[in-house]
Amino acid sequence: MDHTQRFSSRVSHYVRYRPSYPPEILDVLRTACGLTEQSVIADVGSGTGLLTQFFARNGNRVFAVEPNEAMRIAGEKELAEFPNLTSVNGRGEATTLLDASVDFVTAAQSFHWMDRAAAKAEFQRILRPGGWVVLVWNFRKLTETPFLADLETLITRFGTDYSQVRYENYMRHIQPFFAPHPFTLRRVEYRQVVDFAALCGRLLSASYMPQEGHANYVAMMDAMQNLFDRHQRNGTVTVDYDTRVYFGRLTSPKHDS
Repeated sequence: MDHTQRFSSRVSHYVRYRPSYPPEILDVLRTACGLTEQSVIADVGSGTGLLTQFFARNGNRVFAVEPNEAMRIAGEKELAEFPNLTSVNGRGEATTLLDASVDFVTAAQSFHWMDRAAAKAEFQRILRPGGWVVLVWNFRKLTETPFLADLETLITRFGTDYSQVRYENYMRHIQPFFAPHPFTLRRVEYRQVVDFAALCGRLLSASYMPQEGHANYVAMMDAMQNLFDRHQRNGTVTVDYDTRVYFGRLTSPKHDS
C-alpha cells in the first residue's frame, strides 16, 4: 500500500478526534534549538495541521508539506486564517522546497512512513546551515491504568496491521538517521479526556483499525462500548500520552563521510 493514502478515508475523524500536541514543545525548541518567530519551518507530513498550527500561531513562516490530498485540503481549511502558512503538495522524500530555505524540518506522527535515506538527503538539501530536524510522536501509554491496558488489548485484537506499523517498531531507526551526529530526546506528558463518541473517533482515525463495512467492525464497536462502560467516570475516560520530541542537526551531504 502507498502509505500516503492510508488516511484518505479517515480525514473527518482525524480532524475531530486526533490528539493535538503539548504546547511545551515550542518551549523545548526555543530553549534547546533557538526557535524564534523569524525561524522558517517545513512541517513535513503535516496532515491536518495539528503541529503546524503551533508554528503558525507563533508567527513563523511555515510550509505545510503533505502528500495526501484529502489531508492537505483539510489542513488548509483548518488553518485558513494564517497568511504566514503555505500549503505544499510534497512528501518527505521530495518536498519541492528550495535549497537551504528553512531553519527547521519537523515531522509529527509522520517520519515512520518515510523512506529514511531519501528523507535524510531531502532534509539536508532544504535546511540552512545549522538547521534542525525535529521528530515528534504521541505515544499512547499502554499499561499505566486499567483502562489503558484494556484499550491496548482491544486494539491488538482488532487492529488489522497494528503490530507491523506501531511507532515502537521504528525507534531503532532514529539514531542511524541522525548519525554520525547526536540527537536529543525530550518527553512531555499529555492527555485526552474523551466521551464515547470521541474515543471511537480517536480509534477510527488510526490507519490500522477496521472501518464501517469491515467484517470485524460491529464486534469492535460492541467491545468499545463495553470497554467504555466499564471504565468511564462521569461520562469520560482519559487517554494518556508520552509525547516524545527527538531533535538534532544534519550536515549537508558534502560534509558527510
